[in-house]
Amino acid sequence: MRAIIPVAGFGTRLKPHTHSTPKVLLNVGGKPILGHIIDKLLLSNITKATFVIGHLGEKIEAYIRNEYPSLQADFVIQSEMLGLGHAIYSAIPTFDDDEIFIILGDTIFDVNLENVFTKKISSLGVKEVDDPRRFGVAFVENGYIQKLVEKPTTIISKLALVGLYYISNSKALIDSLCNLIDNNIRTKGEYQLTDALQLMINNGEKFTTFPVEGWYDCGKPETLLSTNQFLLKKNGTNRTVENAVINHPVFIARDAVVKNCVIGPFATIGERCIVQDCLIKNSIISSDCTVSKTMLENSIIGSHTSIKGSYKKLNAGDSSEIELF
Repeated sequence: MRAIIPVAGFGTRLKPHTHSTPKVLLNVGGKPILGHIIDKLLLSNITKATFVIGHLGEKIEAYIRNEYPSLQADFVIQSEMLGLGHAIYSAIPTFDDDEIFIILGDTIFDVNLENVFTKKISSLGVKEVDDPRRFGVAFVENGYIQKLVEKPTTIISKLALVGLYYISNSKALIDSLCNLIDNNIRTKGEYQLTDALQLMINNGEKFTTFPVEGWYDCGKPETLLSTNQFLLKKNGTNRTVENAVINHPVFIARDAVVKNCVIGPFATIGERCIVQDCLIKNSIISSDCTVSKTMLENSIIGSHTSIKGSYKKLNAGDSSEIELF
């Protein structure tokens, strides 16, 4: 099986961080978002993946080559941002198996994929939501999906698609995607993956759903911080630090230096950071930062940043230098 991971987006809602760092490489819970996704795929014995890259794609490729050398990775460029369907269409030359698994690159998930794959029936991950108008939704009858609608204006179903798509028949998907592109079939101005999947359903392909309760979005500052909380609850470090108070759960990189601080709860401190005389909670400090004499809460600090001062809430991109008085 091959995973297809679209990671070409600009990450507009996470500016200023995404001016210099791809959204999927932002730190959450001690490693880049994309690292959590790849770890989950490898645990599920998926060792081949295609990454659809665009903005800052060379950084994504370098990260994967360096951190996951055993992964059989291919990279294709999505030259225009024309929708998720177009992104998957761009990856078609790398399809080499009947089965593929599509996962959005800014979503961390907690679900048993083996139970999905063993059934050998195309299946989409869903979660019931109160307001489905921001999502693609699935209308299910007698156990099978009858209709897929992208961002419906009227509520036909509360089963939102969460960005996990197991396709057992990749040839049928290829035919449907080519149909979209060749006939310029767009919804809301873009080529939608949901439209291609609906064409498959119309042509007789069976689709089921599987529940995804553990679905954690990383697309906005507030959701990135809430996902950080979830990951720390599961996998925070138990490191003790002399002359510091640690309120778990936290992640403190092994080579980070922490002196005379109160850290946590829900603080992530990245590699090679120096943090002293600080109170840090519910915040993410990326790698190679120096932070001193500061109180931070609900903050995201990009890498190579120097901060000194007093209590503030910050959203500072990479290579910043900030003094607070």
